[in-house]
Amino acid sequence: MRQINWNKKMKSPKFILLVLAVVSTIILYVKSMEAEDKSQKRLMEFPGGASAHNGQATALQYQNSGDFYQEIKELKNRIKELEKGRKVYPEVPILNYKDRKRILITGGAGFVGSHLTDKLMLQGHEVYVVDNFFTGRKKNVEHWIGHNNFELIHADIVNPLFIEVDQIYHLASPASPPNYMYNPVKTLKTNTIGTINMLGLAKRVRARLLLASTSEVYGDPEVHPQTEDYWGHVNPIGPRSCYDEGKRAAESLCYAYKKQDNVDIRVARIFNTFGPRMHMNDGRVVSNFILQALQDQPITIYGKGEQTRSFQYVSDLVNGLIALMNGNYSMPVNLGNPDEYTITEFAEEILKRVGGKSKIVHKQKPIDDPKKRKPDISLAKQELKWEPKIKVMDGVDKTIEYFREELRYSNMLPEGHSKSQTDPTEDDVD
Repeated sequence: MRQINWNKKMKSPKFILLVLAVVSTIILYVKSMEAEDKSQKRLMEFPGGASAHNGQATALQYQNSGDFYQEIKELKNRIKELEKGRKVYPEVPILNYKDRKRILITGGAGFVGSHLTDKLMLQGHEVYVVDNFFTGRKKNVEHWIGHNNFELIHADIVNPLFIEVDQIYHLASPASPPNYMYNPVKTLKTNTIGTINMLGLAKRVRARLLLASTSEVYGDPEVHPQTEDYWGHVNPIGPRSCYDEGKRAAESLCYAYKKQDNVDIRVARIFNTFGPRMHMNDGRVVSNFILQALQDQPITIYGKGEQTRSFQYVSDLVNGLIALMNGNYSMPVNLGNPDEYTITEFAEEILKRVGGKSKIVHKQKPIDDPKKRKPDISLAKQELKWEPKIKVMDGVDKTIEYFREELRYSNMLPEGHSKSQTDPTEDDVD
């Protein structure tokens, strides 16, 4: 008879696994018996004994089981949603390859640029937004981040950009006096070097470029209203010259590239524009007056308030830019609303709509501040079939509500301003 070597056997892996399996089985059996004893004891604690409440205990068991499985189902559904990792986006049409365009918007996270982004995305195009976030905000376009048709690029256009596109909306530049005066050299670089880079890109990929120029190219005009053939009255070395002359140089560059390299260009001369997503500290007339009125601060008018301005709502401008880009007219076009207000009249209208305790105060007029500003939009009507649709005060009401929410979100809204004084018209601004 063969003798078993138990010392060797006990050291083998198979024997060790067998022992562990037996021990585990015994432990599990003991624990299950203990659990059964405990459940029997709980059942006996019912008044009348186990036999009297067997049905009640079973019903309770089924009820708890149903709740348990319902919770599991809800958790599974939540996990599925989290696994998708997708936001809910506005509905976007699917265009065929002939109609769908790849569109670059410089300054696309800014006030006007973000509204233009919305419009083009909702039309089904692929949109690339480039912004250095000097005045633009990611918040303005965050609702598109992650969408297959959208890409946000954090870059400065004073550096070359290499990308394949069909159209370029060149909006990048500080546009309000406090912002463009803050760093005048940077403003000039953006409007000259940045424009050269965008024109170079348009030349390389054979894209059409639209320059967002400005009514500031007319300076303090001696002609009223201003037509596109007016050359302007600009101080080339004044505090506003970094922007005024920067835009005039940008226009000159566009037509130089058009003449020398046959680059397809469009130029929009944009007049005062307002609406939601204006920066709270941009120092423009509309945002200043609304914020001061909502916070019961003095409404500041520089000079006597007799200077005039014309204001257009942002959705009208966006429609004009798209019409110009897709049209066949390549010379400069005014885009603005010819409804003209004195600064005092405009301040009084906003006070009436906001209410509150604000008073109008007058301060010294800035250097080179234009006395009158009103666009002649005959050319836009003729060539683009475009004109503003939103009434100025309807747009003001919408903008007041936007800033009211911004102040409420920042805990800066005084008591008494939580509700609007007027009933804003629900116009379709798309």
